Amino acid sequence: MINIRPVSDLRNKYPEIEELVFKEDEAVYLTKNGYGSMVVMSLEKYSKLISDREYDDYIENALDEADKEAEDPNTKYYTHEEMKKMARRILDGE
Repeated sequence: MINIRPVSDLRNKYPEIEELVFKEDEAVYLTKNGYGSMVVMSLEKYSKLISDREYDDYIENALDEADKEAEDPNTKYYTHEEMKKMARRILDGE
């Protein structure tokens, strides 16, 4: 459930906000004069959010690089069987 509270609750009801953030692992959305102002969340939740975004950026960049490589006429493609043979040689230490 989304927790929306007035920003004054951060000062006046800090223990309630803290319980939602830490014990319930919820983000709390704060409003000022009826408009969204900020979000309060635990450091762990924020770190995960950032690392997920960085991972998404990494995947997006990798896909862009693969698209560029696929457009290159000099790119060498391997069949499934060729890849299996190459993997087997590596695993066998050859």
